[in-house]
Amino acid sequence: MKNIYSLLILVFIFVLGISCNPTFYVPNTQNVPMIGEKGQVNLSLAGNVNQVEIQGAYGLNSKFAIQANTAFYIPGDLDNGNGGGGKLFELGLGYYKPIRERIIFETYALLGIGGMENHFPTTLTANPNTTGKISALLNRYTIQPILGFNAKYYSVIFSSRFSSLNYGNYKGSLVFDNADQTEYLKANRINFLIEPALTVRVGSEKIKFQLQVMHSFNLSNDLFKQEDDLISMGLNFHF
Repeated sequence: MKNIYSLLILVFIFVLGISCNPTFYVPNTQNVPMIGEKGQVNLSLAGNVNQVEIQGAYGLNSKFAIQANTAFYIPGDLDNGNGGGGKLFELGLGYYKPIRERIIFETYALLGIGGMENHFPTTLTANPNTTGKISALLNRYTIQPILGFNAKYYSVIFSSRFSSLNYGNYKGSLVFDNADQTEYLKANRINFLIEPALTVRVGSEKIKFQLQVMHSFNLSNDLFKQEDDLISMGLNFHF
């Protein structure tokens, strides 16, 4: 029990973290619905203190399913006014196949569109001819395979996102640590990501508590200004 309390404290400290540097990408929770038959519906409310997410999926027939996801990154600003935010909307079509009675394989092709912004008013004194802000639109193309064990009162699910993350439509002028952030983002406008995740659900047959842990590997630039880790919690509904 003591170990569980320690883990919860570490999770709480982790999700409270607010970056002191510009952040151009924060991974969202992976939608791992575990659709097993036509007409099944899976809904999730997930996130942490910095982001809120709503996810859904539906079994179209005996082989194919669709999913839709929204994510809003809304952390509070630092005391000095520095901060940022973002949003993502995602749609996907997938194939699913029950391998055994409780083991399900799924894979989804996903398209996500959204945007991000950073505002750092503390940079204006040293850079008076800038706005202290930067924003950009983004799109993300993803293949997401899923393999999970789905019991009546719990589920254990392994998944990974293989994505191309792309930026455009840059606005604003932000200089941070003597570097033009717009030029930095333009130079890193295409990023290839691999994001493995583990999801655990525990509860009743139709409503379960969900915990997901994920790491984001940026194959294009391992020093890209992004969040590398995500811990999210929420509720999952399966009908």
